[in-house]
Amino acid sequence: MSTLLCPSEIRSTAELKQIQRVMGAALMRPLTADDKMQTAWSDGRDMNLVVDEFMKPNDRMTAFARLEIYNKQYWFRLLDCLYDDYPGLRALLGQKRFHALSQAYITKYPSVSFTMRNLGGKLEQFIREEPKLTGAKQAMAIDVARYEWAQVLAFDEARSKPVSVDDLLGVNPDQLHLRLQPYLVLLDLDYAVDAYFTAVRKHEFGMRSESSNAKDGASRHATSKRVALPKKEEIWLAVHRHDNELYILRIEREAWHERQVKALQAEIDALRAKIEGKTT
Repeated sequence: MSTLLCPSEIRSTAELKQIQRVMGAALMRPLTADDKMQTAWSDGRDMNLVVDEFMKPNDRMTAFARLEIYNKQYWFRLLDCLYDDYPGLRALLGQKRFHALSQAYITKYPSVSFTMRNLGGKLEQFIREEPKLTGAKQAMAIDVARYEWAQVLAFDEARSKPVSVDDLLGVNPDQLHLRLQPYLVLLDLDYAVDAYFTAVRKHEFGMRSESSNAKDGASRHATSKRVALPKKEEIWLAVHRHDNELYILRIEREAWHERQVKALQAEIDALRAKIEGKTT
């Protein structure tokens, strides 16, 4: 029986889909520790033989070498996305450990969305599942990851249509179910990651400034500086946007616990008064 993963010719849509599945699986296979394409397929077969089934060499490169370019670029793009979206976590763990964490995360939770924006959606969960990757900094890493993912949501999450008085005419106020906008995220954290994140941003900006102004390798001392770890402190945050600007607000513990209930009750009371005023 043939062991080929791909048909030798494409004679149907099903055979085309089979080649696409194999190509996709090859592109998304994790890189080796030295960022190269793996030399064996998932069943142990020589990767060169597998690649030869769906890709041709050219006068400069083997089929394996051609595919490796795409395999690397796929992974480098995903890793770059996490690198950009999680500067605080990267500063906390250091470049090497953050890179290892990112590779392990994408291997376990590969991208399944049409947008790169969703790539870090399970990062907090992964850090909880794999404590060895963050070591003694796991608790800090969880808070930092939550904070940075909240910023992604606040900046890019959908905006629900606000409820107007006219929408509620004739509706029983006792049966109303209102909620906060999807882009407003409430966080209860054990570390002062808002202050930490501000320090990380200032540090990165300073590093870029010194790098751009450096002459003949001067100002290399900046690379040895590290941002102080997040301070142990219980904080409660509201992360949201307004007019396409990101806002992070510290709120009191009681306000955090009661914010949704009080806000919703106030809206209900105000709308009830308006409705009663319109119907009288």
